[in-house]
Amino acid sequence: MSSSAPTLGALLRNLRSRNGWTLKEMGAKSGIPVSTLSKVEHDRLTLSYDKLLQLSQRLGMRMSELFAEDDDALVQPVTARRSVGSIAHSVRVETANYDYHYLCTELRKKRMIPVIVKIRAKTAKEFGALVRHAGEEYIFVLKGRVVVTSEFYDPVILEEGGSIYLDSSMGHAYLAAEGCEEAEVLGVMSSADDEHMQTLLTMHEDRATVGAGSGGERADAGGLRGKRR
Repeated sequence: MSSSAPTLGALLRNLRSRNGWTLKEMGAKSGIPVSTLSKVEHDRLTLSYDKLLQLSQRLGMRMSELFAEDDDALVQPVTARRSVGSIAHSVRVETANYDYHYLCTELRKKRMIPVIVKIRAKTAKEFGALVRHAGEEYIFVLKGRVVVTSEFYDPVILEEGGSIYLDSSMGHAYLAAEGCEEAEVLGVMSSADDEHMQTLLTMHEDRATVGAGSGGERADAGGLRGKRR
């Protein structure tokens, strides 16, 4: 696929195609002869600034809209990024309420942050202040039962196989439901911030510990900043 900028002819063809006009219809609307438009579309002729201004005014468009490419030209390039994740190769962060296992951490600037979370806290009092951070998140219960407490909604219980999607800037907490010693969930957190993972990690500081994998040695998390969760 060529990376060169589209010609005026291609841009006019795209404009006409987007609106479903024939050459004759476009000529009638713009006041520019069909023969001239045809030559422009086939890159055998160009239009002066005055003619482009006339074209945009007659069509009720801004000049910049004449040069808007179609959707196909706006498709983002394939990055071919991929990462295979597992608990054994995760970055582990242990806190009073949760054990986090961050997956696929070798990929930088991710818009989605996948994490396995083991939930131990059982009451709101034990958990403490609700968590808030930028973005949105999705939680799927892998094991056990989870109570989801949030700032603007009554608590809801998720059974194994249940899930929830929520605004992460709303205060929220995940608790192990009554009779469940520990619950395990798959979470996916997203944000427009390219450094979202680092932002999340800074929330765990205090007495949290960080390690590599479920069986690796833990290390002090003094390099992280923020509140422990």
